[in-house]
Amino acid sequence: MKEWQKFLIILAVFLAAYFIPFDSPLVSESIMEAFHMLQEYAREHVIFCLVPAFFIAGAIANFISQGAVIKYFGGGAKKWIAYSVASVSGTVLAVCSCTVLPLFAGIYQRGAGIGPAVAFLYSGPAINVLAIILTARVLGWELGVARAVGAVVFAVVIGLLMAYLCRAEEEKRLETCAAGADFEEEESRTPVQNIAFFAILVFILIFAAWGRPAEPLGFFNLIFEMKWYFVIGLLLALAYILVRWFNREERSDWVSTTWEFAQQILPLLFAGVLVAGLLMGRPESDAGLIPARYIESIVGGNSLQANLIASVIGAFMYFATLTEVPILQGLLGAGMGNGPALALLLAGPALSLPNMLVIRSVLGTKNTLIFVVLVVIMATISGLIFGLINP
Repeated sequence: MKEWQKFLIILAVFLAAYFIPFDSPLVSESIMEAFHMLQEYAREHVIFCLVPAFFIAGAIANFISQGAVIKYFGGGAKKWIAYSVASVSGTVLAVCSCTVLPLFAGIYQRGAGIGPAVAFLYSGPAINVLAIILTARVLGWELGVARAVGAVVFAVVIGLLMAYLCRAEEEKRLETCAAGADFEEEESRTPVQNIAFFAILVFILIFAAWGRPAEPLGFFNLIFEMKWYFVIGLLLALAYILVRWFNREERSDWVSTTWEFAQQILPLLFAGVLVAGLLMGRPESDAGLIPARYIESIVGGNSLQANLIASVIGAFMYFATLTEVPILQGLLGAGMGNGPALALLLAGPALSLPNMLVIRSVLGTKNTLIFVVLVVIMATISGLIFGLINP
């Protein structure tokens, strides 16, 4: 960190300590709300969502050939394969916008093109099968179908646009990755063994993060009731695999890389959750500096302003997996239009202030801004169209 950056941080902390009216009920409640949100995030997402995701990211970085990543997701890969796989990944990974970050960072740093990587980043939380089914049941089949179709189209279109807009620097990055990649890396395990290893890691993430459905959805409730039996069985299988198929150095490298991802991502996530809690509070409360009742009053109808505001709010607000559905149910009951509801659904689960901070550390400020602006613009346009078709 440069000296002027340190000075600005010290100055900002001093000015905040000097001028913030801590005796104001609104300010004090918002500060407490920020820490309540951080506690809720730590309890519900870090152990069962982020920790498995960090280990998967570490495994990608250590045990997936860089040549293979470049071959299937790099600049010279067949677009229909790369974007097809990336855009439907969320149907398998029931993750939120923060949990997908280590996985995104892993494939991007391994040599994936920015287009497929961003398509994966968007689709991971956006195309959650359970969330789409819940949306259709609670908010109506029209919103459920629009969300499913919109999310897949978004992932592909945003990925293609990012690849085009960032093509100059991407060419240099991918050339560097290709130059350093060994396409003939020796493998100590068979392809079947590698697939089994990663499948177990992914299933541990899926079952450990599986939440209780808000509505009685038989099959999904059954999985929730049985999930810890699945997780324990998978952990035992993983332990056997690590002992039999991996040597001590490989296990050590995996843990070391996982820790590097955690150091890079966790501080930014925690800071982002605190700021999001301070500004807008937890989804179920009204204690942030920008109370929910103000939001309800500006997203009625189907105007450009209402859709744009819904998209921006969705982009910055943090939604845990599935919480966006009951929140939208309340907003629709308070007068929110169908168009802004879809705009928030398309922008919200895939983006949040915490994940923007992490994306910036991976892609840089300019590319992150491009990604956020594309999501907001497309969510706004989609909301306008949906509001006209289904007022």
